[in-house]
Amino acid sequence: MNSPLLGATIVSALATCGVTDVVLSPGSRNAALSLALHEADSSGRIRLHVRIDERVACFTAVGLARGSERVVAVVTTSGSAVGNLAPAVMEAKAAGVGLLLITADRPAELIGTGANQTGEQVGAFGPSVLASVRLSSLTDNIAAWGAAVQRSHVVASGRRSRRPGPVHINAEFSAPLVGPVPEVDVRLADVSASDGVTVHEVTDAERTVVLVGDASRTAGMEARALAELSGLPLFAEPSSNARTGDNAIAHYRLLLDTDLGAGIRRVIRFGHPTLSRPVTALLSRRDVELIVVTDRADWNDVGHRAAAVVDRVLIPEGDPGWLERWQVADRKVAAEREASVGWDGHAVAEAVVAAVGPGEQLFFGSSQSIRDADLAPIDQRPARVWANRGLSGIDGTLSTATGVALATGEPTTVLIGDLTLQHDMGALVAPPLEPGCDIRAVVVHDDGGAIFSTLEQGAPEYEEAFERVFGTPQGTDLAAVAAALGWETTTVTDHAALSNALAGPVRGRQLVVALISRHGRRAAEAALSETGR
Repeated sequence: MNSPLLGATIVSALATCGVTDVVLSPGSRNAALSLALHEADSSGRIRLHVRIDERVACFTAVGLARGSERVVAVVTTSGSAVGNLAPAVMEAKAAGVGLLLITADRPAELIGTGANQTGEQVGAFGPSVLASVRLSSLTDNIAAWGAAVQRSHVVASGRRSRRPGPVHINAEFSAPLVGPVPEVDVRLADVSASDGVTVHEVTDAERTVVLVGDASRTAGMEARALAELSGLPLFAEPSSNARTGDNAIAHYRLLLDTDLGAGIRRVIRFGHPTLSRPVTALLSRRDVELIVVTDRADWNDVGHRAAAVVDRVLIPEGDPGWLERWQVADRKVAAEREASVGWDGHAVAEAVVAAVGPGEQLFFGSSQSIRDADLAPIDQRPARVWANRGLSGIDGTLSTATGVALATGEPTTVLIGDLTLQHDMGALVAPPLEPGCDIRAVVVHDDGGAIFSTLEQGAPEYEEAFERVFGTPQGTDLAAVAAALGWETTTVTDHAALSNALAGPVRGRQLVVALISRHGRRAAEAALSETGR
């Protein structure tokens, strides 16, 4: 019965596996882990991040894992603390982000007895984890504990399966919970990676487009290179890391419902496209051949139309006239939109995209802001971009962006809605004893849920109920809240003021609140959908 030994073994195994960052939420039952992590941080073996809110902690871990491209562990105590990880775990599963969820637990004989902070933690995450592992301090078997942590890490990394995601390690600690942190030598197996190398060769490029959804920088660069080498139109979402270059079509989603869009006969798809109904419709068309390019063991196919799922694609050069038609149509839409520039969400998104460049990180919140950015002009010197698009939830956005900033060490800008920020208020707290980062949050503040105005429930027949159950204005002074928590805040109401706020360097914690109106959004979006026809 040795809880300090179990805690030290888990931490030693994490470091031996190559885990560099661990996020900890303090508690009693996880005390042995906390002391071992503090010792590992002090000796430089692991970088520790402490967050008191478990939901904030887990989303921060998601950002750290994405930014570092490594598995990150998050550690909690027992009881309801475990349940607070669930939203980030669901996102990590859908997005293929490697996490180790290390939850401290009471001994098995106390489960079901009503003992304090004791619940059914095994299986708590259901199908949202790739695997579940149980450890107990009663066994005193260092080799077994270390091997279990390594197996969990290998599964979470996707090293063998090519399917990364979250893994749950439930560790049962018996009293006494604390004591000197023992030195542990954990010996692990040498596990080689399994890499896919299949190449799919397309014999012609007739009326083919390259479509890129939310994707890693590597996948985005590959998609862009394929489009440019083959002379194909490139449809790239804001978080694709491919939205740049001469082949990128800024207003592709507005053109999909035109005769030009109807002429598409093949889509080569990278990443996870989720932003617009026109894209979903394209991927579901029976007259379109869909080739899915992925580096994972599984793939997305919302329309059940994939003709091939491959690692790489070879395709001959396409007809220059096909690309030129898309470029001409794109320029026409851009000119029409330029004539009706106003102060709205599109204006804020365009300003943010233009202000963030190479050597910086740009994180998009889900909901309306990233969709506004999907119509921004193509940036020829883009930043590295991110978004939580696995499940496209708005919770945990600022926490995840903070994790990205901590992992990369680079200035990070977040484009976020006011309700999205309110779902993650805990992330505004920056514990003074923890590693810091340079982060700027630009909040599109229209006092409610702008996206619902553009959907079915925004129709006139639902007007009476709309504001209360969809628009949901909160009347919150977000600048005052952030200032009280130590952020440097600025409120802007026009283009010039926003440009000035974005002109300076990102240093420390900055919050820019852009006040706009939701009124007239539905009509404006309806008019926008007619642009270019």
